[in-house]
Amino acid sequence: MRSNYIFTSESVSEGHPDKVADRISDVVVDAFLARDPEARVACETLVTTNRIVLAGEVRAGDDQIQEIIAGLEDKVRHAVKDIGYAQKGFHWAMADYACHLHAQSADIAQGVDSSDNKDEGAGDQGIMFGYATDETAELTSAPLQWSHNILKRLAAARHAGETALEPDAKSQVTVQYENGKPSRILKILVSHQHKDGLTPSDVEAIIKPYALEALPAGMVTDETEWLVNPTGNFVIGGPDGDAGLTGRKIIVDTYGGAAPHGGGAFSGKDPTKVDRSAAYALRYLAKNVVAAGLAKKCTLQVSYAIGVSHPLSFYVDTHGTGQVDEEKLELILPQLIGGLTPKSIRTHLGLNKPIYERTTAYGHFGRTPDAEGGFSWENTDLIEALKAEF
Repeated sequence: MRSNYIFTSESVSEGHPDKVADRISDVVVDAFLARDPEARVACETLVTTNRIVLAGEVRAGDDQIQEIIAGLEDKVRHAVKDIGYAQKGFHWAMADYACHLHAQSADIAQGVDSSDNKDEGAGDQGIMFGYATDETAELTSAPLQWSHNILKRLAAARHAGETALEPDAKSQVTVQYENGKPSRILKILVSHQHKDGLTPSDVEAIIKPYALEALPAGMVTDETEWLVNPTGNFVIGGPDGDAGLTGRKIIVDTYGGAAPHGGGAFSGKDPTKVDRSAAYALRYLAKNVVAAGLAKKCTLQVSYAIGVSHPLSFYVDTHGTGQVDEEKLELILPQLIGGLTPKSIRTHLGLNKPIYERTTAYGHFGRTPDAEGGFSWENTDLIEALKAEF
């Protein structure tokens, strides 16, 4: 492992076009799960200048599909309004809305559903990763966590009416590591949409105090380089400035490039899709390994075949920081969640609930579990069980 290096991660705001699409897709997931906990959803969303388009496959019991679809438009428009889009080029009430959701393929359904002679299978083939590191209190990568924190703080100020900022934004933090730990922030980049009439210096004066509030004391120095709206004006933004699609910010959603990614997006997918549920399970396991003091850094990988209930492989890497044998962890960790079958993951983490709209901005990991079951994969309730094994 390198001890001294520079690493950068980025975040994007809730108003970034791709994040608008992610949120709408998860509005659909929540709408179906609220009516039928066993619903199946694979929803893609496109947003562009005053246009919202939904497409994909769904399934729900008791012939509820058309009724649920009929109620989606109001939920989608409410989400766009909540983000803050009431602009000429993208307005929550004025944008054209089209829904092209249809029934799930019977061929896919027969592979995923349980029956008398087989367990429920994975919703698709693929590989998923989980990761945790002790470099932040959230057990996430520092450059990513700090990038998220900047935009969350700016969003809170915007929603409170404290600034002349608009919803679309991106951030990027470059961190110097020394002896394997973050030592200082070298560069901070924020590009933020704003109301017409503000100069670049006006925008910088708004952003810097909030960004500093969001960052750990001592990490920003007199030598830290700030780049705020380096292109100058950023008035036209959001889906009017650039089309947005579901699933295009998977590195922002996960580990900011500090760990591998299997390639599958989360948003728009019900939890039978292991792209989502298994990635959550592996984050949960990796976080508990680090929280238990068994390693300072942990990466996990799992693989699945569509229609097959048990994983094809499971891999542990503690990056030379482990206090215990990795091969033993490979035997123990899957059994803590019923062998990592899709059904056991959903049951253990309580994933068959309408808890997904809240995940779509500022990362799916490093968040705080809530009373409704959201972010259950961030709990560290396996610590004692893990310690008992070693």
